[in-house]
Amino acid sequence: MFWVQMILCVLAVPVAVSMGVLILESLLALLPRPQKPAPGARRPRCAVLVPAHNEQDGIGATVKGLSAQLVPGDRLLVVADNCIPGDRTAEIARSLGAEVIERTDAEKRGKGYALDFGVRHLEKDPPAVVVIVDADCQVVPGSLEQMAQAAMTTGCPIQAAYTMTAPEAGGPKAQLSAFTFFFKNVARPLGMARLGMPCLLTGTGMAFPWALIKDAPLATGNLVEDMQLGIDLALAGTPPQFCADARVVSELPIGEQAARKQQTRWVHGHLQTILTQAPRLLTASVIRFRPTLLGLALELSVLPQSLLFLLWGALLAGLVLCWLLGESAWPALTLAGFGVGVFASLFLVWVRYGRTMLPFASLLKAPFFVLAKIPILFAFLVRRQKGWERTPRKEEEGHG
Repeated sequence: MFWVQMILCVLAVPVAVSMGVLILESLLALLPRPQKPAPGARRPRCAVLVPAHNEQDGIGATVKGLSAQLVPGDRLLVVADNCIPGDRTAEIARSLGAEVIERTDAEKRGKGYALDFGVRHLEKDPPAVVVIVDADCQVVPGSLEQMAQAAMTTGCPIQAAYTMTAPEAGGPKAQLSAFTFFFKNVARPLGMARLGMPCLLTGTGMAFPWALIKDAPLATGNLVEDMQLGIDLALAGTPPQFCADARVVSELPIGEQAARKQQTRWVHGHLQTILTQAPRLLTASVIRFRPTLLGLALELSVLPQSLLFLLWGALLAGLVLCWLLGESAWPALTLAGFGVGVFASLFLVWVRYGRTMLPFASLLKAPFFVLAKIPILFAFLVRRQKGWERTPRKEEEGHG
């Protein structure tokens, strides 16, 4: 059993590292927020870029919300990308005053290609800052200015606090998803920012100085093109920075099929990026003596929470069995301690931030939420999603 215990200990290392990072981030996120700096000079001229694929039902609200935050000289550019015949995304956006360009390419599909198409269009009259907002998101008033100012001040990409709300019909599962999303996209980056570390980009509510975005590698079909873009820019010397004062909100998909597609894309894309990019970041951090790259590598390497808890439970069971059969108790006790630390820190984050979005009764159902992710995790091994697929909105659920 000694060698079995040793093998389990080796397998437990990435689990323990992930849990350690989560504990540290969670505790730091609980610290009081620093005082918001006073507004600076008039914000730089910006262009808001909205990629939109078959978004006729939601593009109106997004355009109206963004238009209210524009100042003279700003642009609002909607890229109607590969929309199906009859979709009115472009027509609605134009009617509300947005600048609209349309792109059709059956081979190159995905958000990254739409963003590249939009940036190439902006080259004719480049702004100081480009802000990227998904077509199903609402930018909280004042957030556009926060992002643009921060991008110009730091010279780095800026990521706003991106959250999702649970639809009323979604029940406890949607509430748990909303809190998990908040923990990943707000609490964890906030903890990293406390250490002066960069964050990962999350796809919407992103601001870039023009000098960075004009040459960025956008035109890809990567499942998590935003995450990859942030890593590439960090390696180039401009790591993304988190701006908690800027907020972007969207709603979780209501249907089972839509939610499953979205979660599959996120989980598979994240796992693929860990495998390919974490070693790249770690190597660069050592060669270039850059602690920020090490911090980003650790943040990226945190396993998706469902997978993390499943692996933790399986490894802990194996180590406890080894203990009962006469081997050392310390590996089991150490791994159990990491688990207790993660559960305690998650609970504290819930107490501080999550009680309004996740009732305690729904929180108790979290283990069932984790178990429901097993098919998605198993699919990564046997039928991994490789191509981009848009998440269906609730109006489209069941209509292909």
